[in-house]
Amino acid sequence: MKKTVTTLADGRELIYYDAADDAVREAVDQRPLDAVSTSSEIRRDPLLGDAVAIASHRQARTYHPPADACPLCPTRDGRHSEIPDDHYDVAVFENRFPSLAGDSGRCEVVCFTSDHEASFADLTEEQAALVLAAWTDRTAALAALDQVAQVFCFENRGAEIGVTLGHPHGQIYGYPFVTPRTELMLRNAARHHEETGGNLFDDLVAGEEKDGSRVVLATGHWIAFVPYAAHWPYEVHLHPRRRVPDLRELDEGARTEFPRVYLELLRRFDRIFGPGEPPTPYISAWHQAPFGAPGRDGFALHLELFTIRRTSGKLKFLAGSESGMSVFINDVPPEAAAERLREVASQ
Repeated sequence: MKKTVTTLADGRELIYYDAADDAVREAVDQRPLDAVSTSSEIRRDPLLGDAVAIASHRQARTYHPPADACPLCPTRDGRHSEIPDDHYDVAVFENRFPSLAGDSGRCEVVCFTSDHEASFADLTEEQAALVLAAWTDRTAALAALDQVAQVFCFENRGAEIGVTLGHPHGQIYGYPFVTPRTELMLRNAARHHEETGGNLFDDLVAGEEKDGSRVVLATGHWIAFVPYAAHWPYEVHLHPRRRVPDLRELDEGARTEFPRVYLELLRRFDRIFGPGEPPTPYISAWHQAPFGAPGRDGFALHLELFTIRRTSGKLKFLAGSESGMSVFINDVPPEAAAERLREVASQ
């Protein structure tokens, strides 16, 4: 992999990740851009103890542009975009409309491919490996920033999820605090260790593998399963068999095997609802240990992949119980979801 760091016309950082070591990235951003002005503010909720990012400048962000005006496509035929070069393998840049900025953290956009019509599931294993390398490199880079306490790499796919740019891409958030979801995991892991002496993540994975009814696929270095208390209609958790706190600690075997496993999961998701159905909307989220937090060494890196589509033509909405009280109601039994995801395996 070759990494090339440059800047856009307004001073934001842009990084190219190329599979070829001899790739040359000398294109200059020709757009007359003003300096980025953000108004991000982190406010604490005194009742719940969590944080909310107030970011009014995001009201002006690009919203469902036509394909010939996509800001994530390469710069071609006189049309300028966020990527000055006329092609790229993987590109990462600072978000022009960040939810978090400055002392409040950092937001980056990850473009998986220059092909506007593709999806992550269309990538080759070599391309997916390059994305993994970019995620890992950005995790290491953001970990070095004083204002970043936790790195979150994720992808939103599909208009139903709320995606405003159709180009295959994801995001990376560098939070200035430990997220509530992670705090809850760490708290439960600490209690489990006090009560049993074991590691919650290890015991959870071992229990799922022993039961077997919710396992979707298992390989030498990875295991994927629908969790016992899945919140979403189709939800898969993907764990490396060797527990590590974040992407930087994956061994070579897990890195080598990840592209095949992850692409298989994404392709199964697109087959859940049968032929002729539109692509399955999903969120894919890496859970990584925060930096310097108590319990970090006992945390388990894992990826959570889920869809809000519960059946053909119907979505799972977060209504009163979910939105008002954070109590999920799942219409699809986890065992049935796992069985369906096994049925649609690649032949």
